[in-house]
Amino acid sequence: MATTDVALHEASGQLGPKRVVNNMSIQVATVNGSGSQSSNTVLLRSIFQMGVPVSGKNMFPSNIAGLPTWYTIRANKDGYIARKKEIDFLIAMNAETAQEDVMSLAPGAAVLYDEPLALHSLRSDLTFYAVPYDKLVAPVCPEAKLRKLVKNMIYVGVAAKLLDLDMAEVEKALTKQFSTKPKAAALNLGAVRAGYDYAVASLPKKDSYYIQRMDKNQGKIIIDGNSAAALGCMFAGVTVVTWYPITPSSSLVETLIDYLNEYRIGPDGKATFAVVQAEDELAAIGMVLGAGWAGARSMTATAGPGVSLMSEFAGLSYYAEVPGVVWDIQRVGPSTGLPTRTSQGDILSTAFLSHGDTKHIMLIPCSVAECFTMAQDAFNLAEKFQTLIFVMSDLDLGMNNWMSDPFEYPTTPIDRGKILTKEDLDRLGGFARYKDVDGDGIGYRTLPGTEHPAAAYFARGSGHNEKSQYSERPDDFEHNMERINRKFETARSFVPRPEVSTGKSKIGIIAYGTSHWAITESRDQLRGEYNIETDYLRLKAYPFTREVHDFIEKHDRVYVVEQNRDAQMLSLLKLDIKPELVTRLRSIAHIHGLPLDARSVTDELMSMEGK
Repeated sequence: MATTDVALHEASGQLGPKRVVNNMSIQVATVNGSGSQSSNTVLLRSIFQMGVPVSGKNMFPSNIAGLPTWYTIRANKDGYIARKKEIDFLIAMNAETAQEDVMSLAPGAAVLYDEPLALHSLRSDLTFYAVPYDKLVAPVCPEAKLRKLVKNMIYVGVAAKLLDLDMAEVEKALTKQFSTKPKAAALNLGAVRAGYDYAVASLPKKDSYYIQRMDKNQGKIIIDGNSAAALGCMFAGVTVVTWYPITPSSSLVETLIDYLNEYRIGPDGKATFAVVQAEDELAAIGMVLGAGWAGARSMTATAGPGVSLMSEFAGLSYYAEVPGVVWDIQRVGPSTGLPTRTSQGDILSTAFLSHGDTKHIMLIPCSVAECFTMAQDAFNLAEKFQTLIFVMSDLDLGMNNWMSDPFEYPTTPIDRGKILTKEDLDRLGGFARYKDVDGDGIGYRTLPGTEHPAAAYFARGSGHNEKSQYSERPDDFEHNMERINRKFETARSFVPRPEVSTGKSKIGIIAYGTSHWAITESRDQLRGEYNIETDYLRLKAYPFTREVHDFIEKHDRVYVVEQNRDAQMLSLLKLDIKPELVTRLRSIAHIHGLPLDARSVTDELMSMEGK
């Protein structure tokens, strides 16, 4: 344990156990449908309000209520917010998993458990705290059917005392959680106080974990990625939203609907947007393209199985050159897979989605702030390049709570791309829809309703020439496909550029999306524990920019870290770089659906380095 994480605890004039302050992972093990989400959110917010950097990750079952669920809160004074592999403080509320949860802990951890589980007999190298939850909740909640929900707030109060949380912050977090339900707030606050009072009277502190007030969260917010994405889409000017519900993307559209209903109702009381829940994902993407062709800023949100169903329409967008935005909140596949676990497993299939020769632009946010900003980038790029833009988020980012600085109000003007107006057509006399006038591969388009006899054209998914006339001539097809590929090459200069940190190291790391948070911590571990410096490039988009090629050329070994089995991003890199550079790439893959942790990256990289 690093000395920076340790202080000495004085008790009765003696030096006692080492205090671990603001550096712990707290796991709450409950069952799905037990109402623990509110309790866990209150616990998370209480720590956040005390100025301690914090993150929360929910691992929940995909099917029915009553199955195990785990919520992990990481509090770290240095700002590390990736999942921590080890659990330091376990709150065991699920009889089915309690023994396994306890046996998985490292020595020195603390366990807060429901008294009838008798977990204290399992191990002698842990600290145990038994709490009679049923006895404590009965006086607080006279209504028996509510007790299983309110009981969770008991452990919030007990944990608050044992971890030294400020009860004023706990009350503030609880009031926020039940802001629209004052009776529920009062009931749950009573449960929290009952737990706290019991801990004061009956549970002397025996473990070493403490939360102390800091000042690292000044001005920050807590939000999940799907909510941030929804806010970004609204600011980007989305007017048509089509969707079919699928985990873990559903909350993006549900939240967006709330935002639109609040902020996008016209003076006449009518909506200035349209939201359609389609019969399936195929219909949803078809509507997106119909709206995009008509000039609307349109989008859908889905997950891997939905993206698969959208393949044929993705090809139509690519070849007929119709704009739209698709949010892919990635989960574990193939097939149904693990629908409530996180993954980066759709990268390769999405890059080439559809049959024939297709290459799609992808944006890859790593944070809630980038979910907000990349929403705006996506719509601008969709109209600029007249194609689908895929925003590749994931379940960890989309559904979990993350700290962030407040989002900045957009200052970049909306870019509608190459649209010809009536005045343009009066001046030009006409146009060829699929002609490369400017050498960037991007043709000019008109919108339906443009009042000019030369405005009309056919948006063809079949063979066509520059004037959008039907053609099966080999030279027309080849010319058109080469132009569309030139458009993709042009996109390299307009997609978000990677974040690069370089020095003199011969070892490089490439990662993307939520893997970023484990990489930042792993690089510190490599430096502090092994005296190994690394350089780092975080990808933000595909196609790759010149910085990616330069980074690989400057390093002897480049580890590509990703959350899929088959090194999908590494495969894309191999297709893009010089053949002689391919042997420099190494893969660190993470596939079991849990958010990536730093220790796994550090151990794997050191193993591959032969140390």
